[in-house]
Amino acid sequence: MDNKAPVSSLKGVGKQAAETLRDMKIESLEDLIMTFPYRHEDFQLKDLAETPHNERVTVEGRVENEPSVLFLGKNKSRTTVTVLVGRHLVKAVFFNQHYVKAKLQIGAVVTLTGKWDRGRQLITVSSHSIGPRTGGADFEPVYSLKGSMHQKTFRKLMRQALDATKGELSDCLPASIREEYQLLPFEQALETVHFPEDASSLKQARRRFVYEELLQFQLKMQALRKKNREAEGGSFIDYDLNRLKKFIDDLPFDLTSAQKRVVNEICRDMKEPFRMNRLLQGDVGSGKTVVAAIALYAAVTAGKQGALMAPTEILAEQHANTLEEWFRPFGVSVALLTGSVKGKRRKEVLKRLVDGEIDILIGTHALIQPEVLFKSLGLVITDEQHRFGVDQRRVLKDKALNPDVLFMTATPIPRTLAISAFGEMDVSIIDEMPAGRKEIETYWMKKEMFGKIVGRMEKELLAGRQAYVIAPLIEESETLEYQNAVELYQQLTVYFEGRHTVGLMHGRLHPDEKEQTMREFAEGKIAVLVSTTVVEVGVNVPNASFMLIYDAERFGLSQLHQLRGRVGRGSDQSYCVLLADPKTEIGKERMNSMTETNDGFILAEKDLELRGPGDFFGRKQSGIPEFRMADLVHDYRALEAARKDAEALIASDSFWVSEETKCLRAMLEDSGILEGGRLD
Repeated sequence: MDNKAPVSSLKGVGKQAAETLRDMKIESLEDLIMTFPYRHEDFQLKDLAETPHNERVTVEGRVENEPSVLFLGKNKSRTTVTVLVGRHLVKAVFFNQHYVKAKLQIGAVVTLTGKWDRGRQLITVSSHSIGPRTGGADFEPVYSLKGSMHQKTFRKLMRQALDATKGELSDCLPASIREEYQLLPFEQALETVHFPEDASSLKQARRRFVYEELLQFQLKMQALRKKNREAEGGSFIDYDLNRLKKFIDDLPFDLTSAQKRVVNEICRDMKEPFRMNRLLQGDVGSGKTVVAAIALYAAVTAGKQGALMAPTEILAEQHANTLEEWFRPFGVSVALLTGSVKGKRRKEVLKRLVDGEIDILIGTHALIQPEVLFKSLGLVITDEQHRFGVDQRRVLKDKALNPDVLFMTATPIPRTLAISAFGEMDVSIIDEMPAGRKEIETYWMKKEMFGKIVGRMEKELLAGRQAYVIAPLIEESETLEYQNAVELYQQLTVYFEGRHTVGLMHGRLHPDEKEQTMREFAEGKIAVLVSTTVVEVGVNVPNASFMLIYDAERFGLSQLHQLRGRVGRGSDQSYCVLLADPKTEIGKERMNSMTETNDGFILAEKDLELRGPGDFFGRKQSGIPEFRMADLVHDYRALEAARKDAEALIASDSFWVSEETKCLRAMLEDSGILEGGRLD
């Protein structure tokens, strides 16, 4: 039967079943057979001595005593019986199944499936049968269903659909790839993923579909990247290498080898005739700003203008001051444009910009206003790119004829996610810290130590340094018993009265108030800044050497690391104290990880492992597709292989004409990337 045939052609699919299946986005036989189980029930008999605590287990045993039934209220009961399983006497507990008492005769053989409590030697039974286990599959698929559809019914429909389409299904993976990775043929893998004979064959079927999904996804990404490059042309930036080398040599410090590597990657892109679309990742303090400065200077030596967009006014000012200092000896004109630049001063900046008198414009989202026009914009750099919407970034890009684009972020993104969520970009990583930078000493302490910690903080304040105190909530909440910024601010104001000034910052303040508070802290007028996570990305205060994060268990690892990065920016030893009483193992693991490493990329990988890819970015804006089978955390090796293979396929001439890759080209056409077999 044709795999495009409607599911209503299967026996037992009436009007109601067809509607339920439609709700599950299943209308054809192909939709049905490509609906994979999310797990398999394992009915293989297990040895309890080798079964871990809390694992699901199937055992065979003999009833040793009369069952007891305890009624717990309306329609609720607990039936308990002792069963001899091998050498183990275990309790079997049945909830709300008092009727089983009559079947559980002393000496009867029973087969039980349920959760094994190793400590209490107890099985909470989910299914059972009287007599030894005979027949039936060792593995039964479990699907995510809707409405009145039952697992048993769905399995029968799946069996019918697989039988009906047998011999009719083509394999989309080229034979050369299947042979290279020893992957199962499509029909065999499909049969196995639904109805496996054993755990080993299921693993092989899963391996095949994981790779295929990731290859198709990466093919889309690489085709999109090729299409964007070729269709848009780009700004060929023919920079002056000698002037660029002189600028780098005159910097007040030496570049790290990682900085040199990414500078070479960026400069190579700028010389190419296509538009650069590169993501620059670097941990807090790794020196992304100097890489940006080198790229901007390269554009200037080619007679082009550069723009740098930052998420806050104070960060834009900070960039402007730093770049002005570095560029002054080279006669490069730098201007700042933020919401605070108004009236006559603003008009003057806009006129000088369009006349080409300004080489580099630095600002906030004010840069994307319609009246901001450049004479010859060649390079756009966006700092903390995730803080700007896609549309905001696009407007700045559109202010020139396809300028080169560099996105910078201090949020370490694990490589597996970077090549997935940013697959159409090139990714550069600064994975080395500048020499002489001291590691931040990090401690995890319990809440009862608060007084002692504040005393330690005052030692830093008395030495003329400053401190951050971070809280997860703004005001008191009835439902969450976590310390809040307002309460902490009040406590510390009283404690430090007459000795040190305390400031308060949170997201509900007016932007002008936030800017003012941050400015006073940066200028040293505020000694202790109590804040919510709004300081996560922000100003550079080298004098801040102490950070206290209250209720640290409320934050993800990457966020804790970003917050910690606010200190340790000067020459003094800096400290971060995590005040936390985590109740879960994951919470404790996070705290331990923070005390063990200062490497943001190691922590990002750990965070990904603990939280999963959707939670890492926030599901709605992650851009990460839902895969049927692949898991970006655990299948990262397959993802790397798929990306490498996709790059090679898209770059080869044979991919676009070969019969073997016809199915993959059809997939790209269906996604709208290809039109008539071409990228245009």
